[in-house]
Amino acid sequence: MQKKKSSIGWRNENKHPSLSEVFSSVSVPKQKGIWKKLFAFTGPGLLIAVGYMDPGNWATDIAGGSQFGYMLLSVIFISNFFAIILQHLALKLGIVCERDLAQACRDHYPPLISFILWILCEISIAACDLAEIIGSVLALKLLFGIPITWGVLITAIDILIILFFQYKGFRYIESVVAALIFTILVCFSFEIISSKPEIVPILKGIIPNPEIIKNSHSFYISIGILGATVMPHNLYLHSSIIQTRDYPRTTEGKKMAIKYATIDSTLSLSLAFFINAAILIISAATFHKAGYTEVADIMYAHKLLNPILGSSLSGVFFALALLASGQNSTLTGTLAGQIVMEGFINIKFKPWIRRLITRLIAIVPAIIVSIVYGEKGTTKLLIISQIILSIQLSFAIVPLVNFTGNSEKMGHFVNGPILKISAWVITIIIILLNIFLLYNTFLGRR
Repeated sequence: MQKKKSSIGWRNENKHPSLSEVFSSVSVPKQKGIWKKLFAFTGPGLLIAVGYMDPGNWATDIAGGSQFGYMLLSVIFISNFFAIILQHLALKLGIVCERDLAQACRDHYPPLISFILWILCEISIAACDLAEIIGSVLALKLLFGIPITWGVLITAIDILIILFFQYKGFRYIESVVAALIFTILVCFSFEIISSKPEIVPILKGIIPNPEIIKNSHSFYISIGILGATVMPHNLYLHSSIIQTRDYPRTTEGKKMAIKYATIDSTLSLSLAFFINAAILIISAATFHKAGYTEVADIMYAHKLLNPILGSSLSGVFFALALLASGQNSTLTGTLAGQIVMEGFINIKFKPWIRRLITRLIAIVPAIIVSIVYGEKGTTKLLIISQIILSIQLSFAIVPLVNFTGNSEKMGHFVNGPILKISAWVITIIIILLNIFLLYNTFLGRR
């Protein structure tokens, strides 16, 4: 006899909490103080924002700014708006159903489909980890002159750092991420002040320009920016880490949690927008203005910054921000890997084993390519990692939009008509643009 589904539309009612070691571990004040509650919910959004400012985003932002000035700022703005909507759906799923996206897929789809989705997700996390390795390695070379191959090996040591903070508590992880984001913010603030961008062109750049679509090259880079912005593992991550808050698991408690978690997510992603926009603005105000319109390589961009801006600190801050970006993404990538493995196939490893598996999968190709091809090879590997993430993206978005739009699963919290339509429109746009990006990438057309 087939097992009857639960009343809330899921196959499995007897589930384990997501990230059980830190589930409901962050207290939320019971009194009505707005600021205290907002502070209690502040943190998960910052961890999510990390994925929107990782080294994989840098190349597309630098290329867009150097070739087209401030014109593609509107693309970053639109991409960030898409991200805000999708992350809202992810946190909503976690709060209402008390499942992360991986658990939700396992409890909805047949085992074979869940297994395939898990494999795809593991590949995307390894690809993301690859981008983090490359970003950190390039930063180490720029700051200390460490050879690429040695830099790849050094990045493996961060396992010990991550383990230390995981055992200290989830708030410690959030604090480290916040500190690294602040470092990136300070670095790019210095770069923007030094580059002296023009205010009026920046404001014009935020308004969509028809020339973006008319010009095939700008359209191609725009798709690259969009494809590199929304990270699939972030949707799994957000639906899980929001459950670290000890809010009342009642209707009113969930409404409150969704409200404050959405504020945290939106503000954090707005910060990510500023940093991504800052990379493009700096590229436009320095490279494009000086006539360097073909800058798309991180190492080449660093090489040009000092002579153009006339300050040796420019290159230092650029490399420091890159290192902070890579290390930040490493923290969140580890958590995402743990979440998808536990959620999809219900297998729990100790954090250091899980981290070692992910890092080894990513570190082997990085070492081989760095030895054989050097810096140019690692840059190409960075592009490949973003293509892999683009392929995986639709396999995360479609289930998320489907689940949160299902009244049987979400009850009173189901997406309203406007949000439901908006979510599906965003999903279709992202899927079509990523298909277009992959088609052109593999055929070598621009």
